[in-house]
Formats: sequence, structure tokens, C-alpha cells
Amino acid sequence: MSQVNFQHHQHAHCESGVTANLLAYEGLHQVTEPLAFGIGAGLFFAHIPFLKVSGTPGSTFRSWPGSIFKRVTNSLGIDVSTQRFSSPEKAMAALDEVLERGKPAGMLSSVYYLPYLPEAFRFHFNAHNLVAFGKENGVYNISDPVLEEAATILPEDLAKARFAKGTPEPRGFMYYIKNVPADIDLRTAIKKGIKKNAFLMLSPPLPWFGINAIFLLAKKIRKYPQQLTPRQAQLYLGNIIRMQEEIGTGGAGFRFLYAAFLQEASELMKRDDLAELAVELTSIGDEWRNFAYSAARQMKARKTDLVSYDELGDMLVSIGNREKDFFKRLDKLKW
Repeated sequence: MSQVNFQHHQHAHCESGVTANLLAYEGLHQVTEPLAFGIGAGLFFAHIPFLKVSGTPGSTFRSWPGSIFKRVTNSLGIDVSTQRFSSPEKAMAALDEVLERGKPAGMLSSVYYLPYLPEAFRFHFNAHNLVAFGKENGVYNISDPVLEEAATILPEDLAKARFAKGTPEPRGFMYYIKNVPADIDLRTAIKKGIKKNAFLMLSPPLPWFGINAIFLLAKKIRKYPQQLTPRQAQLYLGNIIRMQEEIGTGGAGFRFLYAAFLQEASELMKRDDLAELAVELTSIGDEWRNFAYSAARQMKARKTDLVSYDELGDMLVSIGNREKDFFKRLDKLKW
């Protein structure tokens, strides 16, 4: 079995890229990756000190895995199937059945068990999205949005990646598109996505989510020198940088991707205010990049142009204030 008609395209982020590729296979080429990311309300921030990732507090710059695909397909009225499995055997058998029916399938995996990725990219991260679009001679054809070309993987390696242990546990999570409507309403979906993303960033009352979490991280970073050993402080900073700049498109990159969504939305809806907000969010993304650069210098203890932990906290407060103002104005847009 094989899917010769599936077109692999490289994208900036795995889940929005998989979503765009699956929709393109169904003929919905107008839903670009930025539109998928924005309609799916993919932009987020969370810092959860009590949830440890490799021994360091967990941070994320995007919404929960699976939420982008779910929101996009819900907003566009697309019929989909999502499944989790109790065993690798059941998961692989279900994948083969979907491929036999001529459907490419998206799924969650751990990058650590994907041998087609360069070794430097392979670590224990269980929320990587990819597409299986065929199986030939016992080997699966894979469309991984981070790669320029399609790849192949042995069944045992794919099964291992789909059932990796850790947080979150993929448990063989698989999703595919069953049917698409004759017409889709992109404009309504864009409005809904913008309102949802503003809500996610502004409304959570808990300190670990949304804008509040940026200010929480600022306070935590200021206390690193007093509460942690120098080595622990370096590791904590290093994990923040990795989550921001190396996993998916990271903190700054997600801001740039959402800015591209606002730019495309401004053209579709003929609204200059969305284009102006896109420029502003790009500037905020630059601030995130500056924070990561300064944090990396502190982590490596470079003495030249060293930024203190207090100054890193100040940078995050500035970013938090700008994002709070940005999302308040985004939320108040008149449609």
C-alpha cells in the first residue's frame, strides 16, 4: 500500500504543519500553516514549576498537543477521527487499516525514537507530530514537517516512538480526516481562532498559564541565584531556552508564526488593523529572542556583556506587559 498522491511540505512547526499538509491532501490548499496555527489558537505560554521535565521546571510556548488540529477541524466543520490505543500492536494495526483505505494519518511521537532525525535533534520529547502516508515493503513513508524531504521508518521504530513513556504519553494517538464540507468559512474560523487565543492568554486565573505565567517565570528567575546551585541555575535556564528556541518553532518563532497568521488574515479580511498587530507581535518575538540570547550567555557564564538574573527577570516583565496589552487589544477587535 502507498500514498503516491500525498505531497510533503516542510513547515515551521510540527502540528500546524501536519494540519496544513493533511488539509492540502483533501484539497484545502487555502489553509496555509499560519492560518492553521491561528485558527487553532496555537499561541500560548505556561510555566509549571512542579511539573519537571528532565529534572527542570516545565515551560511551554504553545497550546496542548492535539489542540490545533482539533480546533481547526471543528471551526471548519471537518469530520475527523482521533484514537488512542492500549497497545502498540493495536495502534499499528489501526494505522495499516487507515492507510489501506487511502487516508494519510497524523500521529504523536517521541523525537528520541525517530532514527531519520539527526542525532542532535533526538531527545525525550513526546509531543512531535508527523504523518504516515504509505507503507511499502514493510516500511512506512513519513511526512515530518521539520524535514525538507519525506522519510521512511521501520515499524518497530515507529511503534516505539508512538508509545514512548514520559509526559505526555502519546499512547499511539492517531488522527485523520474523514470528510470535508463542500464549502468552508475561513473568515468565521479566523475570528473564532483570534477570540480563543486572546482568551487563553488573558483569562486563566491560575499563575501557571497565559500572561500570568510570564510574570511568574520572571519572579522565579530572579530567585535562581539564591535558591539554586550555579549548576542547577544553568540547567533551569538551559531548559527554558531549549523549549523556546529548539522545540517546534519555540517562543519567539511561535510569535513570528502567529504574526504571519495575522498578516494573512488581514489580506483575506481586508483589515489594516490586523496587519499592524502582526508588525507589533513580530517586535515582541524579537524581544523573546533577545531574552534567549541573554539567558544563553548567562547559562554559559560568559563574562562579556553578561546579563544578570535580575535583568533577565526585567526582560520577561517587559515582554509580559507588551503581550498583555497586545492580547487585550486583539480581544477587543470589532468584527
